[in-house]
Formats: sequence, C-alpha cells, structure tokens
Amino acid sequence: MKNLGYLNKYFWKYRGRLFMGFFFIVLANIFNVYAPIIVGDGIDFLAESISAVNKMNAGTQEVTIDNPKSLQYFYDLFNIDNHTVALYKESYIGQIVWVGILLALGYLIFYLIKGVFLFYQRQTIIVMSRYIEYDLKNEIYDQYQKLDTSFYKKNRTGDIMNRISEDVNRVRMYLGPAVMYTINLIILVVMCIWVMWDIDSELTLYTLSPLPFMMLLIFYVSTIINRRTDRVQKQQSKLATMVQETMSGIRVLKAFNREDYFEKEFQKESDDYKKKQLGLVKADALFMPVIALLVGLSTILTVYIGSTKVMAGELSYGVIVQFVFYVNQLTWPFASVGWVTSLVQKAEASQARINEFLLSKPEVYNTEQNKHSVEGNIEFNNVRFTYPDTGVEAIKGLSFKVKKGERLAIVGRTGSGKSTIAQLILRLFDTTAGEILIDGKKIQHQNLEALRESIGYVPQEVFLFSESIQNNIAFGVNTLTEEQRNQAAKDADVYDNIIDFPKQFETILGERGINLSGGQKQRVSIARAIAKDPNILIFDDCLSAVDTETEEHILQALDRIMQNKTSIIISHRISSIKNADKIIVLDNGQVAEEGTHAELLNRKGLYAAMYDRQLKMENN
Repeated sequence: MKNLGYLNKYFWKYRGRLFMGFFFIVLANIFNVYAPIIVGDGIDFLAESISAVNKMNAGTQEVTIDNPKSLQYFYDLFNIDNHTVALYKESYIGQIVWVGILLALGYLIFYLIKGVFLFYQRQTIIVMSRYIEYDLKNEIYDQYQKLDTSFYKKNRTGDIMNRISEDVNRVRMYLGPAVMYTINLIILVVMCIWVMWDIDSELTLYTLSPLPFMMLLIFYVSTIINRRTDRVQKQQSKLATMVQETMSGIRVLKAFNREDYFEKEFQKESDDYKKKQLGLVKADALFMPVIALLVGLSTILTVYIGSTKVMAGELSYGVIVQFVFYVNQLTWPFASVGWVTSLVQKAEASQARINEFLLSKPEVYNTEQNKHSVEGNIEFNNVRFTYPDTGVEAIKGLSFKVKKGERLAIVGRTGSGKSTIAQLILRLFDTTAGEILIDGKKIQHQNLEALRESIGYVPQEVFLFSESIQNNIAFGVNTLTEEQRNQAAKDADVYDNIIDFPKQFETILGERGINLSGGQKQRVSIARAIAKDPNILIFDDCLSAVDTETEEHILQALDRIMQNKTSIIISHRISSIKNADKIIVLDNGQVAEEGTHAELLNRKGLYAAMYDRQLKMENN
C-alpha cells in the first residue's frame, strides 16, 4: 500500500464525499440487515396462524397468538396491543391476511429505502473515484509537459500512453469499487454477525464456518484470473501495436509486397491471444461454482442445525429463514475479499508505475520566473554535450558567436552534431560542460518560456498535428490574422498548394500530415515558424524535400523575413547556406572550418570538397 499512499491527498480533497459515502453504506446496511427479521417474523406468524386455524377448525372459538415483533413500531403508532392478537373464528382469515400485508409492505419499504441509500453510496464513492481519476490524469499530463526530452528518449510512447490510460483506470478501481466494497464488507459483516450472534451463537458459528474457506478459494481463483488477465492484456497490447504499426507503415508494407507475411504474423499473434483468452475463460468459470458450492454448504448447515434446534424447541422456523438470508447477504462480501485484494494489488502495481513518472524530476527546468524579451545574441563557449541515454558525445569543445541580425549556417556530415546545436539553443537539453550565453546571460538563467517563445524552430523531422492547416500554421501564436497566415504561407511557398485544396486552409490533415507530400509538410512547418515572428529562427535541414527552384523561392523570402533576426540554418545542401554571414563546418562534433562561402572555397578543405561533390551531382 506504500505507493497507493500517494493518493491520500485526493481522499482528503474529497473527504466530504468519502464521509457521506460511509454514512450511506451504514444506513443501507441497517435496512439490509433488519429486512430478514421481517421475513422471519412472517414465517413464525404464519406457522402460529396455521396452528390457530387448526384449533379453530377443531371447535375453539378464540385463540391468542404472539404478535410479530417487527410490527411493534406500527402497533405502537396506532395503540394496538403489541404482544398478542386475538383471532376470532368469524374473522381470523381477514386478520391473518391483514398482518401478512403489513409484513410484506414493511419488507418492501425496507428494501426500497436500502435501494435509495445504495444509489447515494455509489453517487458519492464511485463519483469520487471519477473525480480523482480526472485529477490524476490531469496531474500526469501536466507532468508529461514538464519532463524534458531525455525522458521521452528513454521511454516508449506506448508505455507513456498506457500509464495515463490503463494504469489510471486500475487505480480508479481501487479508489471506487475496492474502497466501497471494503467499507461495505466490514460494516455488513459486523452487523450481520452481531444480529446472528444475538439470536443464536452456536448456529452462527456453524453457519459462518465455510465462509473463510470460500474467502481463501476465491483469493486463489482470483490470483489465477489476474495472472491470466495480465497475459491477455499484454497480448492484446501486442496485437494493437502490430495493427497500429501496420496501418502507419501501410505504404512501405505494400511497396515491399509484404501483405501475406504480415497477415500470417497477425494470425499467429491472434491464435496466441485466443489461447490466452480461453485460458482466462476457464479460470473465470471456476468463480461462481466455488461460491455456489460453499454457499450451499452454509445453507445446508443452517437448515440442518437449525432444524434440530427447532425440534428441540430452542428456535422458531423463522430464525432458520433469517439465517439463510444472512448467509446469502454475506456471500458476496466474503467472495469480494479476493476480488478486492486483486484490485488493490493491480492498483498498487499501476500506481508504482505512475509514481515513477510523477516523482521524476526534469533535468531541464525553469530557474528564472521573470519573463523578459530575448534579443537574439548567441554564444557557445567550449560547449560539450553527451546524450544521457546513449552516452554518445555529440559536441566536443564547440565555440562560436552569433550577433543579433546575423545569419549563421552550419554544415557537416550526418552525425556531426548539427541538430544537437539547435536542441541546445532551444534548451531541450543542458550542456555537459561549457556554457551557452543568450544576450550575455547563461541560458540556464533565462526564463524558459520566454526563450522558447522567442525562437521559431523548423525541425528536421516535420511533425504536423491532425488538425486543419490553419491551426497547424497558427500553432505557435495565440492570435493570427488571415493576412499574417496568408503571408506566412506565401513566404514558405506553400500558399498556392493550400488554395488548390477544396477546403483550402480548413483542410484537415491526416495523422502526421499524411495527406501532404514531403515538401508540402516541410513548407507548412516553415510557415508555422515564420507566423510566430520570432527574434531567433532555426532551420534544421528543412529544405531537404523541396526542389531547387522551390528552395530558391523560399530562400529569397527568408532573406526579407530574417532582416534584424538571428537565424541559424542547418543543412547538408551548400545552396541553402552559401549566402550566410558565417558558415561553420562541423566534423565529429568539432569545428573543422569556419568562414564565409568564398573563404571556405578558397581553403580547398572539407567545405570545398562537399561543394564540388554536390555540384557534380547537380550537373549529372
């Protein structure tokens, strides 16, 4: 229960609902426990009435019998003799029927009132669990927003999603049903045993003797069911992952003609799922027979021991009926011990997984609460960076300066550390050594929100949301006018493509913008960064999917847009960076060369070799 202790703050928050739920459970069980007394009284009254009728038929003119105790309040209310009732031969049938009707009405009223309180106990405790579920999901989602990039590199998306859905749902079952049934079990068992013991302690011991065995057997069966349920859920998750990947990669799958292979793989996984599901069904089939067997045994013991006591004159017939009712009332609470234990075990495991994320501290966090504008002066001083998840040192002693309004280009081979520089400026990671200065101030001392709001970033791997093109372009700003939207699309050379769509800017994009070409996705991503009108623009190899003519149009527009803005262009294409104020050539995380386009060509080094190679490819 240690991990579940994290939820105590929510119990305290909703303590009013929890207390009211407890109150309604007590009231419901009072009427639940005393309803069988009416039935027992009815049986006894019926037995005495039959005896009285037989006496009258034998010639007795008047017979006095005991009045049902459960009607005592009613008789007191109307000043009727509450000890005996005199039956007269000419009207005894009517009197018996009248008492029977009162008993039936009393029993019905008791269960109606019990039903009302059952409704309210669910409306308090189960609704409380839904409120806590809502709060917990919001807390987890908020934590996901705070955790840094390294967290998402170490954890799979499916596992992250599972913790906010399946794990939270298991925790809710503890917060609602498990808590409610545990309270109900304690209260009902105490009340029933107290009433039964008050009637006959010996019969109570015989009646309850099979129930602990039922508890153990139910716990054993529940353990098997839980184990097999987990296997089914894992296999179901595997199937869902396989289907999701198949649908996401359907183009590749068809291009490689692998439909038959994936169909066979899916069939194999489906067969495994079927076997595990049938195993669960077989285990589940044991649940009710075990309950029925032991309840039947309790009932047999009640009837047998009770009958011997009735014949000995120690008990009445009605007591046996009452005890049978109590056995059935106690059946589910005792049976639920295994089920509730299972819920608690599952919730404990799930909350442990949730706490692992909730108690995680982001390595990158905001240290400056005061917001201030960022001008755009960037300086790297002997920066080193090693990726925490892989241990790969991507940046080794890197130093450079970019003044406000300058255009810096970064070029290099794949894996040379180009994209890492963009992520460090965005402070998605903190440096391993050295320092980054923004406007002469350490990046760690900049307000994180203000820093990122001042940067327009076009990533290498374009991500578009399953929203309208309009919302994707306006993603980085709170308000965007139609004129600003259109201009951003024109500057990114994607306006004409959007206008050609039937719904134009209201066109809904598929998952990850699947209904756009690679070049269109890149240009929409560029329009999103431009629409933000930031002081710093970072383009991370964002023109790789467009042709040279489109690239030229975009670069011409960027020349105008990037006036008085700090811009960093990361690319493997020389044509994209040749007009930059300064070019850095990276090799294995270090600066191999630095200068303007003309200066680097004159050096006949790495940059010149890359330029010659690309020039030959274009000519061919």
